[in-house]
Amino acid sequence: MAEEVKELSVFPMGEENPFGQYFTGKSYRKALSSEQVKVSNITFTPGCRNHWHIHHAETGGGQMLLVTAGRGWYQEWGKPARELKPGDVVNIPANVKHWHGAAKDSWFQHIGIGVPGTKTSTEWCEPVSDDDYAKLP
Repeated sequence: MAEEVKELSVFPMGEENPFGQYFTGKSYRKALSSEQVKVSNITFTPGCRNHWHIHHAETGGGQMLLVTAGRGWYQEWGKPARELKPGDVVNIPANVKHWHGAAKDSWFQHIGIGVPGTKTSTEWCEPVSDDDYAKLP
């Protein structure tokens, strides 16, 4: 599947994610742009997901995900997880606790876009529990 993801994506997979301490499993990151808006290509190995986190902002802010390959999940705190597939777009408002990552049996890739705002920061929280993740199909 790794080769299939590489073939489907027009963006490079990049190197091992420098934010790996905030992920369960292995992911890769390739910064695509730091001008105007921050844009990165993130590739998740099967079962990899990031920890719960919040993109804080006083105004504006948040994140957008453009799913490019594989199958994955997105979940906001207190809501059911949403399955993601290529072509899906996720608009994540500022100050919303959430996580995203690959399905157990699939590589997953998305373009992450940092939405500009004032007084922006990312707060990394606890990992998604193995029990909660295991309940996803």
